[in-house]
Amino acid sequence: MVNVQDGYGSSILGYPRIGPHRELKRALEGYWRGGVSRDELLAVGRDIQERQYNGLAATGLTQVPGNTFSFYDHILDNALLFGAVPARFKRYQDELHPLDFYFLMARGRPDLPPLELVRFFGTNYHYRQPELDENTEFSLHPEALLDEWDRAKAGDIELRPVVVGPVSLLLLSKAGHIPGEAGGFDTLSLLDKLLPVYEELFEILAKRGSTCVQLDEPCFTSERTPAELAAFERAYQRLSTSALRPRMLVTGQYGDFGEALRILAETNVEAIGLDLASYRIQPEELAEIPGIRRKRLYAGVISGHNVWRADRYVTLEYLNELAEVCPDLVVSTGTTLLHVPYDVLAEYEIEGNVADRLAFARQKVGEVVSLAKALTEGPSDKWRKRPTEVHFKQKHAVRQRVYAVTPDMRSREPYEVRREAQQRKLNLPPVPATTLGSFPQTDRIRQARYDLGQGKLSYDEYRKKIEAEIEATIRLQEDIGLDVLVHGEHERNDMIQYFAELLDGFATTHFGWVQVYGSRCVRPPIIYGDVSRPAPMSVEWISYAQSLTDKPVKGMVTGPVTMIARSFVRQDQPLFETADQVALAIRDEVVDLERAGISIIQVDEPAIRELLPMRPQGRAEYLRWAVGAFRLATSGVKPETQIHTHIGYSGRTEVVDAIEELDADVTAIVATRSIEWVLKALKEDSASGHGLSHGVGPGVYESRSARIPDIDELDELLTAAAEAVSPERLWANPDGGLKTRHYWQLEPSLRNMVAAARRVRRRATPTE
Repeated sequence: MVNVQDGYGSSILGYPRIGPHRELKRALEGYWRGGVSRDELLAVGRDIQERQYNGLAATGLTQVPGNTFSFYDHILDNALLFGAVPARFKRYQDELHPLDFYFLMARGRPDLPPLELVRFFGTNYHYRQPELDENTEFSLHPEALLDEWDRAKAGDIELRPVVVGPVSLLLLSKAGHIPGEAGGFDTLSLLDKLLPVYEELFEILAKRGSTCVQLDEPCFTSERTPAELAAFERAYQRLSTSALRPRMLVTGQYGDFGEALRILAETNVEAIGLDLASYRIQPEELAEIPGIRRKRLYAGVISGHNVWRADRYVTLEYLNELAEVCPDLVVSTGTTLLHVPYDVLAEYEIEGNVADRLAFARQKVGEVVSLAKALTEGPSDKWRKRPTEVHFKQKHAVRQRVYAVTPDMRSREPYEVRREAQQRKLNLPPVPATTLGSFPQTDRIRQARYDLGQGKLSYDEYRKKIEAEIEATIRLQEDIGLDVLVHGEHERNDMIQYFAELLDGFATTHFGWVQVYGSRCVRPPIIYGDVSRPAPMSVEWISYAQSLTDKPVKGMVTGPVTMIARSFVRQDQPLFETADQVALAIRDEVVDLERAGISIIQVDEPAIRELLPMRPQGRAEYLRWAVGAFRLATSGVKPETQIHTHIGYSGRTEVVDAIEELDADVTAIVATRSIEWVLKALKEDSASGHGLSHGVGPGVYESRSARIPDIDELDELLTAAAEAVSPERLWANPDGGLKTRHYWQLEPSLRNMVAAARRVRRRATPTE
């Protein structure tokens, strides 16, 4: 199965694992609630695995990846495969079943925070970040990997085990420290301790009959230091000369493999996988790399990021050119297919002329097999007719409006002028307390939304149920003592999908689920055409909420860059043009909210950093148009209307300058348990004259965690924040929405946050 005998091979680098009908999600959540037994959960996992490798083998792929299934997160799986257990969890390891210990690390508990949740290379996926310290010892625990390999082999299918490469595993990990000792260290200092454990795994696989193992090194499609590249070279010089091992495939997913490609070409590594869908290296450039002709090239020409069918003629021509340089060639995906839905044929409401151009995971496997066959035998008769061009995507009015945008439409009055006008209108106290939008989605709201879709509820009946939930949320916030309220977003299943369903130019799916982390899944919308807003989208709900209280209620809108970052975007025009189209639609919504009497409007951009190019080239240009799109969306309102945004903080880089350039009146920062580092950075940035000069809300507790923060702890964090940005510009808020929390967690957490904010306020204004 793994060896390519004749012609050109075909493979993929990974596959979705939540189940075609989210079987794993339901089993996981049932297990966590106590309604599903451990044996039942394990059986669901085995069934997904077996259906996957049997199904992939039946498609005609010459190589099938293995060890791609996970009950929660594959990065955490790899950390445990090599025995990397943080010290704070070790004492629970012997007393818990391995599966429950795994979930303890992934989910935590009220007195023990989980591993930190970190976004994975600009995708929708998040991983649980392993924690390593000076005393970390590695050991091999390959039972799950070998069990799957043996089951597949019994069915005459040889899997190619997929493992995170040793250098990326260390770079993806968090540098911890021993309690009571000095702070962090370089995780790469553990490389020489880790490599022997990889060699141990290789020997076991080789003795079992495995002929190939896949090592993913995605960190090296980002800019890397000379020391990191040296560690990479040292690792693969050693691993490729191991005495007993399978052939090695090393992949560079999510971009340009850069210098790492040249390093690998000079080692004894047999095969290299390139993400040619993200970065299409020219054949003549590839030919100049010493040693590359001796390697098997896994040509990742089919994208694992988007849902558009490949142009098979252009792709086949490119593959033929590559084969002249690397005759030993396998047609492949550029990345794992984890980031796309399972099957477009399950969708029954997408327009035919859109659906015909889509390829989900199942269709992408078919593209890989078809291209490999055409490369070997020539294109079949089915390839004779090229698809015709269509123009249904273009709307003259939208394009004319984008062309008419002027620089004045991307600017507001100076911040100090706005600040005075807003203070006169809003009269907010120092350190106002608020949340970032969403409140828990209750079962009754989910049922109401489902019943509306099934026609069991009229819209008026549905509206009354949502209004009742909004009123309960407003009353709760008033009782807690928040200064700026939200309506709770009860009408929204997912913030991206909600707006996508109401905008022209977007298509949404019924079954296009993509795993975000654990059991959390989303259905990314598809931007296929010119974008416009037919009617107001949120004004009705937020106006109703504002009518219930004298306190300001924030309007809640998703920003243009986040809308495109969390969607599958059309590829027939530059991304900045699509961003401006979405920005104009959001601008209309923001202006309508202001006209309806909403004085504070939050335009969320948590994903603005996700589209940042992996390498320095192009970052300045990206930030220029991303900032421009946000300002286009938010600059149509009066000075007294306060614009908030919600964004990730990334240290003293050009991204911090971009946050300042967004010119939002208040920026709420995602910080999670790294809040101390963020506060230190804010203070140092301010002292150097490069800090954030507008309102700042550093998230003082992790919204995804079940842990309830203590008043004194929050007081300490807010006090440190006040020193960094001054009490007059400081806001108190959690670091994200509260949709996934229970009210028994949410209420005490917010009450403690309000109490801490009032302490800081009293110290800042002693006469109050």
